[in-house]
Amino acid sequence: MPRVDASRPLLDAAERLFAEQGIAQVSDRRIAEAAGNTNHSAVGYYFGGRAGLLRALIERHQQELDPPRRAAFAESDSLMGDIRALVVPLTTVFAALPAPSWRARFLDQAYHDPATQQVLGAADDISLMGVQVYESIAARLAHLDPEVVRARASLMGHIVATVCATVEARVAETGDVDEWAETADFLSDALAGLLEAPITRR
Repeated sequence: MPRVDASRPLLDAAERLFAEQGIAQVSDRRIAEAAGNTNHSAVGYYFGGRAGLLRALIERHQQELDPPRRAAFAESDSLMGDIRALVVPLTTVFAALPAPSWRARFLDQAYHDPATQQVLGAADDISLMGVQVYESIAARLAHLDPEVVRARASLMGHIVATVCATVEARVAETGDVDEWAETADFLSDALAGLLEAPITRR
């Protein structure tokens, strides 16, 4: 009989609560209660505290995301191919989650939460595949000012996080999972335009 992962209900509860209420607004005790765990110190027991919990949530996501992203990137031979290697596997993972899902809305919270960014900034090993794709994009845009490329790449992250969170909330209401594929195409086209836009000098 397969062993039950006792930490999974905590991850699921944390993902939902963080998505609904914000990361700073949810206590570890509240997460344990929502997971049906009578040990109010369960987050500390399983993850060593809040930072470990956040890292575990991101790692779980990356474990699902990296294989399809690696496959898509291996087939890329253009800037648009690289952009789609970032976006399409992401929306595909979101579309495959049990409904209703909270992943995109949690990631949006994490992307815009300074404390969470500090945790993730010390854990560059979590998303090595994503880093490789971004490096390839930067190389394809070597004819542009690298500072501008870096700033646009950062803006890309904000756009993807916000749009996917909005779509996830809408899909939770409508049940139209096919919207994720349309979102992937829309985002890929928009990001290509953003990255290759002319640079105005004053």
